[in-house]
Amino acid sequence: MPQNKNQAEKIFHNPDYDPEKSHHRPDGFVNRHAPRMGPPKGLGKWAWKKFVKRGGRPPRGLVTGITPDLNFIHHNRRDTAVTWIGHSTILLQLDGVNFLTDPQFSKRASPFGFIGPRRHQPPGVAIKKLPHIDYVLISHNHYDHLDVTSLRRLMRQKGGAPRLIVPLGIQHWLKRHFPAAAAQCVALDWDDRCVLHGAKAPISINFLAVQHWSARGLDDRYQTLWGSYAVLHPDFRFWFSGDLGYSPDTQAIGASYGPFDLAAIAIGAYEPRHLMESMHINPTEAVAVMNDVRAKRAFGIHWGTFENLTDEPLDQPPRDLAVALAAVGLSPDVFFTLKHGETWRGATGLSNLNTSTNP
Repeated sequence: MPQNKNQAEKIFHNPDYDPEKSHHRPDGFVNRHAPRMGPPKGLGKWAWKKFVKRGGRPPRGLVTGITPDLNFIHHNRRDTAVTWIGHSTILLQLDGVNFLTDPQFSKRASPFGFIGPRRHQPPGVAIKKLPHIDYVLISHNHYDHLDVTSLRRLMRQKGGAPRLIVPLGIQHWLKRHFPAAAAQCVALDWDDRCVLHGAKAPISINFLAVQHWSARGLDDRYQTLWGSYAVLHPDFRFWFSGDLGYSPDTQAIGASYGPFDLAAIAIGAYEPRHLMESMHINPTEAVAVMNDVRAKRAFGIHWGTFENLTDEPLDQPPRDLAVALAAVGLSPDVFFTLKHGETWRGATGLSNLNTSTNP
């Protein structure tokens, strides 16, 4: 029992709690295959050294973007295409509908303007140069995935605000902190879906479990849900991983929703391994995830954008991905990386560079 009024006020009660669902708790949510975990031992000391006393390891080579094909992006109403804007921000164009995942266009992935991971690469497509965005898909509420400044600018886009599709619980946060976005919000639980209208056929948006966690402060861990998205159309099946640690969840996704024509899978933010293993896959695990979800092809996200996010150099994930692919005899064309601003076109499987971008 709380000992005083202030302590009682700090108790969180999950307004979406459903006792029939195993991942629900009265005070939030839990992973299906892992218990709730507090911050890993040593995380505070590591973060202090990393963000306050020293920087991260420098990249071995240059991480550069390209000039985006804005003419194609703005006039594309027919082709399936994916443009990597940076980190986990992707422009997916499918059957005349423009989707944007985890929009993060700010200079830092942080609640503060003076500390925290700083952007190394500018957005591959500036937010003011985006085509009209119809739907925004948000995987979870961490600052490198849910950025209020970016959302605010998207809500002011010409032609009307996009609809937001978010994990369960985030709709309440939006109502408190960003009412304009909350009015355009659809909240999904794991295994929920919503159906949209493409130009030729319906598009099913399915929110699916992966192993991760949520928090925007020091006392709200696990209070909102997290997950991945399967975007399913009769002509194209796409999976967006969000952030994830390796777990049986991805095998379940492959069994129930695969195969996928293309998957966007996180490959960065994995060192030091003893701190990151439960929450972020490394490139070797990313290749296993591609096979688990039964993706015909995949490309790597969540790397090369923000400095100091974790300990591996900014350009290390593609190098480790190349080693992981070679170890299992897979071609770099099967699991590739894009440059910031580069577009992959589904009709040909080629980018606007028409070259592989793996090191």
